[in-house]
Amino acid sequence: MEKLKNGEVWRDVEGKEIHAHGGYIIKHQEYYYWYGEDRRENFYVSCYRSEDLMHWEFRNHILTTESKMEGYRVRTKLMLRKEDGGKVNLERPKVLYNEKTGKFVLWVHFENGTDYREAAVAVADCDTPDGDFVYHGHFNPYGYMSRDCTLFKDDDGTAYFISAARDNADLHVYRLSEDYMNVDCLVHRLWQGEYREAPAVIRHEGIYYMISSFCTGWDPNQGKYGQAKGMEQPWTSLREIGDETTYQSQAAFLLEVNGRLYYFGDRWRGSGENYFRSGYVAYPLEVKDGVLTMEYCEEISF
Repeated sequence: MEKLKNGEVWRDVEGKEIHAHGGYIIKHQEYYYWYGEDRRENFYVSCYRSEDLMHWEFRNHILTTESKMEGYRVRTKLMLRKEDGGKVNLERPKVLYNEKTGKFVLWVHFENGTDYREAAVAVADCDTPDGDFVYHGHFNPYGYMSRDCTLFKDDDGTAYFISAARDNADLHVYRLSEDYMNVDCLVHRLWQGEYREAPAVIRHEGIYYMISSFCTGWDPNQGKYGQAKGMEQPWTSLREIGDETTYQSQAAFLLEVNGRLYYFGDRWRGSGENYFRSGYVAYPLEVKDGVLTMEYCEEISF
């Protein structure tokens, strides 16, 4: 059986390296779409698609320095380049499909490319999953800092944006507006002072699980998770999952495939040129007696 080797840079059907770090996968019609960071050239976010999670076809650089910028009802700053022409930082892109509007909406962590003091979120959207997204600028939700982030859509279509706030000391959970283009309400400030980042959320058999990491830069650390009976219900204290390095990874997103749960993460190699050597991992998750566990494996198939 064909398998993907964990920790390596996976390749697409043309044999080229996949550039989709800190990413997110959604299922739309017959395809899985994988969005992630692409820091080459003038690119920001790339999109790949697959029918089986094993064979990935590159589709488009959906967000670049040349993407169309357009204001909308939220007051934002439209900026895809620095004043000197250099690139800004767009990290951990996540995309949801909104059935009511027919739009694919992207939320991403924005930094100005010079330092990490901006700590904002940026929004873009598109009529198709792999088209050229229109960039609508960045802002700070309710004035709060917003760094590592994720999106989650509940079964009833209600969507949530989760991001590290207060210099990463807390995780904020925001309910989104019906069109997913703005925050509607801050519903939680989780795990105060525990400095969690890289959040990833999934719902399984009526229970919500959120995995996150501690703040140790590029170095991996002990993953932890909390659980709740609803996104807006109380969350438990954090429990450890995996080993002291989360099996040499940091969470990107969680995915359910044919009734089985999987943790997808990045095995970072550092900044600069080392960044492009960063590999991907996927580890099976299982719930036993209310406890979420992660299984280490060298290779994975779906």
